Amino acid sequence: MQPWNNGMPPLIAVVVPCYHEEEVLPETARRLDALLTRLIGEGLIAPSSYVLFVDDGSKDRTWAIIESLHRSNGRMRGLKLARNAGHQRALLAGLLTAKRDADAVISIDADLQDDIEAIREFVIKFREGYEIVYGVREDRSTDTKFKRGTAQMFYKLMSRLGAEVVYNHADYRLMSKRAVEYLAEYREVNLFLRGIVPLIGLPSAQVMYKRHERFAGESKYPLRKMLAFAVDGITSFSVRPIRLVTATGVLFLALSLLVAIYVLIAKISGQAVPGWTSIVLSIWFVGGVQIMSIGLVGEYIGKIYQEAKGRPKYHIEKMLMPETAAEERGSYPLPRPWDAEASGGHGTAAR
Repeated sequence: MQPWNNGMPPLIAVVVPCYHEEEVLPETARRLDALLTRLIGEGLIAPSSYVLFVDDGSKDRTWAIIESLHRSNGRMRGLKLARNAGHQRALLAGLLTAKRDADAVISIDADLQDDIEAIREFVIKFREGYEIVYGVREDRSTDTKFKRGTAQMFYKLMSRLGAEVVYNHADYRLMSKRAVEYLAEYREVNLFLRGIVPLIGLPSAQVMYKRHERFAGESKYPLRKMLAFAVDGITSFSVRPIRLVTATGVLFLALSLLVAIYVLIAKISGQAVPGWTSIVLSIWFVGGVQIMSIGLVGEYIGKIYQEAKGRPKYHIEKMLMPETAAEERGSYPLPRPWDAEASGGHGTAAR
């Protein structure tokens, strides 16, 4: 592990995925701008460091606000996806775009729940030689009991299934340019960055922080999306659920043999009592397990289907970047989708 020794402070890009964030975006930009100004003044980061807002197909005034921020402050940049691609893909689009000129990229949500003051510690860790720095929550006191309990259950389940996830870490992290380049080599369509990033294996560190209440607006992750996200994470990083289905089948086979022996003994001894309750209950129970198992197998088959099609993860509609002729023209070149370097460039569909 080599400390940062480039003779100049590192250029840092802060990537902020946005979806319907018009209520909080001006305050988020103000706070991040003030933080970058302070870090530049301390000599920790380069004066050309910037914030990249990624509009994930918002239908409100999110993009209009980003354009206004860009016009008034060159440190604020923007990326507009052609349609809503989802948080993980929007984040990936920002990371691959920012890695072109940044020495390190920091990802953070727009809702100001993650303490932006932790960014200073991220940068210090990066300068010490760590290429991935995870923001880890000190506690979950701001969560409801339900969310706290389900989150803890999710992390424990992921760990038991063999996935390398950092406990109490979401997508608040710093990644070096090299780490993002390695991330671009992971081609799966079903993105679960919390599980992919630890697989990169570069020197990593953790920074603890306190999570705040949302500054404004509503959460973009209701229960339905949280459950879908959890299922994606589990099925993307482990085949153990499939093996569990097999084990369940073996268990029911063993139980059926025991029941068969019991029934034969009862029949021979003349103690068999006619009835339908136990039969109906067993049919419903076994039927439920079978349907659940088929659904689980279908989940994996669906993922294979999505991966096999190889559709692009996103399309970039507009970019607000300084000193680019493309910005003035309002159009952007579309590199070949199989070009690894182009996957972070103008208007590309990163695969």
